[in-house]
Amino acid sequence: MNNVVLVGRLIEDPEILVTEKGKKMSAITIAVHRNYKNADGIYETDFIRCVMWNVIAENICEYCKSGDVVGVKGRIESRSYEDEKNEKKYITEVVAEKVTFLSSKKQENDK
Repeated sequence: MNNVVLVGRLIEDPEILVTEKGKKMSAITIAVHRNYKNADGIYETDFIRCVMWNVIAENICEYCKSGDVVGVKGRIESRSYEDEKNEKKYITEVVAEKVTFLSSKKQENDK
């Protein structure tokens, strides 16, 4: 079973991209705090790349900005490609199947 659920803050404004085949996509990175402290007593943060397609991509670009808290449900996917130096590169990312908008920086600042 390949399921992942994450809650974190967007580290930058999402942008919509259109593939050569006309599909809309957006790739975001969310900052997810670990639920335990390290040896120095600090909560560490993981930065996780998430990819959204079509309507999900459109919605996150329309309604979310950097700093907003989102929940992402999806699957982990690995892929590889060759860079301009013909070196093989590997990427592991979350492919979002559902995104929930939990709070925005604007809402928090309005309080």
